[in-house]
Amino acid sequence: MKKNLFYLFALICSMSLFTACSDDDDAPDYSKAIESEIAGDYKGTLDIKLEGTTIASGLPKNITISKAGNSTINLLLANFSLMGMDLGDIELKDCQLSQKDNLYSFTGTQSLNLAKYQLTADVKAVGTIVEGEISVQLDIAAKLNGASQNVQVTYTGTKMSGNESSEALIKTFIFDSELVTEQPIINNETGIITFRVSDVATDNDLKALKPIFTISDKATVSPASGVEQNFSGTNKVTYTVIAENGAVTTYSVFVVGKNTVLSYDFEEWETVAGSMYTDQIYKLPIGGPWGSTNDGVTSIKGLMGYSVPDWAQSLKYAVEPDTDAKSGNTSVVIRTLDTVLPGNASGVQDMFGIPRNTAGSLFLGTFSTDMDDKLASTKFGIEYTGGKPLKFSGWYKYVAGETYRNDRGEIVADKIDKCDIYAVLYEAVDENGQEITLIGGSSKEENKNYVITDSPYVVLKAQLDDKGERADWTYFEIPFSEMNNKSFETNKQYKITFVCTSSEEGATYNGAPGSTLLIDDFKILTDVK
Repeated sequence: MKKNLFYLFALICSMSLFTACSDDDDAPDYSKAIESEIAGDYKGTLDIKLEGTTIASGLPKNITISKAGNSTINLLLANFSLMGMDLGDIELKDCQLSQKDNLYSFTGTQSLNLAKYQLTADVKAVGTIVEGEISVQLDIAAKLNGASQNVQVTYTGTKMSGNESSEALIKTFIFDSELVTEQPIINNETGIITFRVSDVATDNDLKALKPIFTISDKATVSPASGVEQNFSGTNKVTYTVIAENGAVTTYSVFVVGKNTVLSYDFEEWETVAGSMYTDQIYKLPIGGPWGSTNDGVTSIKGLMGYSVPDWAQSLKYAVEPDTDAKSGNTSVVIRTLDTVLPGNASGVQDMFGIPRNTAGSLFLGTFSTDMDDKLASTKFGIEYTGGKPLKFSGWYKYVAGETYRNDRGEIVADKIDKCDIYAVLYEAVDENGQEITLIGGSSKEENKNYVITDSPYVVLKAQLDDKGERADWTYFEIPFSEMNNKSFETNKQYKITFVCTSSEEGATYNGAPGSTLLIDDFKILTDVK
């Protein structure tokens, strides 16, 4: 506490010494030198020692020197504030100059009695100005409640041209870390920068974060960009930006909260058997449970294995692992398949209800072929017990197939296929306490409220806007929006899913065979419950 008070006192004194300077009526005329060499604004710093021990160094401070008379100058520190206290303007008037060669000197003494801080002090100061450089040495004999302490202050500064930039801002501030779930938000009015991190981040993790940031042109900053800082616990890191003209802006940077992240990297896969034809197997990512149209493809392959075996055997699956990955070794490729039976098998196709186009889809949930209501084969959603979903993000690539066809296999001229990617949170039980499971579609009127695209049970949704082709890996980050005038409630039961399909209208068997969607590194960001 004593050191802190003397530190405060030393800063005050370093600005207050200029209230008393020597005056000599017989001094020579330095008017030209004052006007051309001395008068102006100076950018500088303070170094402070208490009993010979450095307690502060490089503190940025500016002063203004103006002409008072033919041989006198005024020194001003305007709008000085410290630790939230406004100390007003500190001013030195009619300070007498002396000269030796090109060096100008001045001296000053001051006796202070600051009852507010219970401090008294005798200050002795010696200052020099030479070729635009100013230096002031202070010796302060101070007493705090009768206890004596010696404070030494050095101020050095350089005269400015007047054309220096006054901007001292942090322009951008980011972390290249997966632990940071919400990149920093800069508030230049308050000088506060906040960000959020994953709830799995440890204190050691947060002590090793390295922010990368940019500042105003010609400004300087401390600490520097790219330097490891401690953001653990309630710790706040202070950044000081100094403009070219010496104006100072300080920023306080800290973690404002934590999020839970549901991550899906699609690196590991497992073999799954078809629900109707268990001898038909395919692969799905580990970490679901997952539903996909692969199960529907197994039904087609199983049914047609008797009448058109070669065609059935050669039919690819709609969802498979792929080595074209954004990160790691594996992504997911999702295709729209041409499932028109060869030859004169249209009667067989209609008899078994085999679609002409089979759009690939992958989603959180299950797929089980429903021969009575094929559109209802997709069962979306898994139990969700976390906090409010905030953002849905990931990477994708997309190429549309050449020829768009309707559910009868007829070509639709001038129509280009689109993909679809969206995430949904929905109520898991209805008003009667019955479990709800949303589906991709239905031919039955009684199921219309359970179709995911129009269900009144949907609470939050995040959907990709631009569903067109992307030749390169493209990042998306979509905030969840409230649906059906509903909002997230922590005491309710919910299910969550995300859905990816290579044909936007694939649920009704419309699309372009050959449409190909690749996805990788999906995340759902949520509040910590």
